[in-house]
Amino acid sequence: MTQERKLFDRRWLWLGALLLTIAVFFFVRSLTRDRLLIHAAQAERVPLLSTISTNGRVEPEVNYEIHSPMATTVKAVYAQPGDQVAAGKLLMSLDDVQVRAREASAESGVKAAQAALQATTHNGTQQERQAAAADMARARLERNQARQDLAALTRLNSTGAASASEVAAARQRLATAEVNLNALDQSADNRYSPAEVARARAALADAEANLTAARQVVGQTAVRAPVAGTVYSLDAVRSEYVEEGKLLLQVADLRHERVRAYFDEPEIGQLAVGQKIQIKWDAKPGRIWNGHIERTPVTVINLGTRSVGEVLVKIDDADSGLLPDTNVTVMVTISSQSNALSVPREALRSENGKPYVYKIVKDGLQKTFVTTGAINLTQAAILSGLEEGDQVATGTASGQPLQDGVPIKVVR
Repeated sequence: MTQERKLFDRRWLWLGALLLTIAVFFFVRSLTRDRLLIHAAQAERVPLLSTISTNGRVEPEVNYEIHSPMATTVKAVYAQPGDQVAAGKLLMSLDDVQVRAREASAESGVKAAQAALQATTHNGTQQERQAAAADMARARLERNQARQDLAALTRLNSTGAASASEVAAARQRLATAEVNLNALDQSADNRYSPAEVARARAALADAEANLTAARQVVGQTAVRAPVAGTVYSLDAVRSEYVEEGKLLLQVADLRHERVRAYFDEPEIGQLAVGQKIQIKWDAKPGRIWNGHIERTPVTVINLGTRSVGEVLVKIDDADSGLLPDTNVTVMVTISSQSNALSVPREALRSENGKPYVYKIVKDGLQKTFVTTGAINLTQAAILSGLEEGDQVATGTASGQPLQDGVPIKVVR
C-alpha cells in the first residue's frame, strides 16, 4: 500500500513539473519574441478642411465668336491676337462680290413683288386698267345702240313695218349687251380674288426677307468688333479661302473670366453654389486665384473615360491674368471644422463598411470601431470611439499587416 502511494505521488510530481515547464516556456516566449514595429499618431484637435480637386478650363464670361457668313476669300486683316480693340473697329474684310450680286437680285425681286401686289390691289396693271376702260366704253356703246335699235323696231312693229321676230331679235341683242357690260363692270371692280391678293402679299414678304438676309451678309463681310475687348483668337489670314461657318476670330472682355470645371459624378452631390474655390495654373506656380461656384451641374456628360458634371466658377480676383482656354486645377472646400478631433487618414480602416482603427493600449493593438465625420486627403474627423490624446497605429515599418492584440513597439 505504501509502495502504491509513493508511485501515485511521484506521478503527480512529474505532472506538476511538466505543467510548470510549459508555463515557464510560454512566459519566456512572450517576453522574448519579436515585437511588431509600427508607426503611430495621436488623436488631436486641429482645423479640418474637406476638399475636392479636379481640372478646369478658363473661358471669358461673355465670348463673341465671329464666323464666316459664306464661302469666300479674306481680303484683309486689320488686327492681331492680343490687340485691345474698341467696339465697332474694323478687324477683317471679306470678298463681297457674290453677296452684292445676290443683294441686287434680291432688290429686283422686291420690286417685282411690289408691282405684282399693286396690280392685285388696284385691279391690274395700268395697261390692263386702260384696256378694261376701253372695253367698258365699247360695251356701253353696244348697249346704247341695242336700246336704240329695239326702240325703233318697236315703233315700226306698231305700224306693221317690222315683224315681231325682228323686235325679239333686237331685244335679245340688248340683253346680251347688258350682260357683257355688267361682266366688264364687275371685272373692273374685283379682278383678283382675296386668295390672289394674299398670295401676292406673301410673295412680297418673302422677297423682302431675302433682301434683308442678303444685306445682312453684305454687312458681315466687314468684320467689326462687337464689343470693346481683346482679340484673343485669330483663325484666318489674308487671301485665305474660308468656308461658310468657319471661325474667323474671337473677342472678349478678359477682365471678366470664369472657369468651367469638371467634377466626377460621385462628387457632384457635395457641391453647392457659393462654395469657395482655389485655382492654380502650372504656368504660374505658387500663385493661387480665388473664386466661388456660380452654377452647379445640370446634367452629366462624358469627358474621355470620365462621367463628369460641368461647374461654372466665378473668378473673384480682379484682372486675374489667366489666359482663355488654359487648363487649370481647381480645389473646392466642401466643409470646414475649426476644432475637429482627427487622426491621419492612413490610420482609418473599414470592415463591412464600418470604420475602425488600431488603438495602442499599453504595448499592444486594440481594434476599435469609430464614427467618422469629414474626411480629406490627409485627415479624418472622429466623432466617437476615441478620446483626445489616444494613440493609433498608422502602419508597420516592415509592411506587415496590423493585427488585434499583437505586441508592438512604436518607432519614430
